[in-house]
Amino acid sequence: MDIDSLDSRLVTLFCERPKLSVLEASRRLKVARATVQARLDRLMSRGVIKSWAPALNPSEFGFPVTAYCSLTVRQDAGHAVVVAALAKIPEILELHTVSGDSDMLARVVARSNADVQRVLDLIVATQTVVRSSSVIVLQTHIEAQALALLQATAAPTSAPGPADFRG
Repeated sequence: MDIDSLDSRLVTLFCERPKLSVLEASRRLKVARATVQARLDRLMSRGVIKSWAPALNPSEFGFPVTAYCSLTVRQDAGHAVVVAALAKIPEILELHTVSGDSDMLARVVARSNADVQRVLDLIVATQTVVRSSSVIVLQTHIEAQALALLQATAAPTSAPGPADFRG
């Protein structure tokens, strides 16, 4: 999907001010309210904006430790069975099938470094994973940089004309 500078400014505005109304966004961007709504609808329907849900911070409700776990799965089980089993573990925040030495990569959270072992035990208890290797995150430097990527790839658009703005 082509993203232009108005799309980029619109997404940036809502990332910075998620509770902003469509009307207020139209005023700030100096385009018609219908233009803002149509752009948002298009960005949602095409999957550029995945959700309007709040971004949760697990460390603030008792899970300050993040670990990445490389998982080797039982090959006879099939990935769908593995995914279904691992999806039941709430400490697994992300799960990806990957290339390389392991089959899957999971981002997990835990209450402490020692609690990571409990989460790994839950993973192995599914009997779909035969081996795991994990690394604990010490410090996060860049997180969720999709907005910067969208801004960097946005095509320039011309300035809005009188037909685009209805105060």
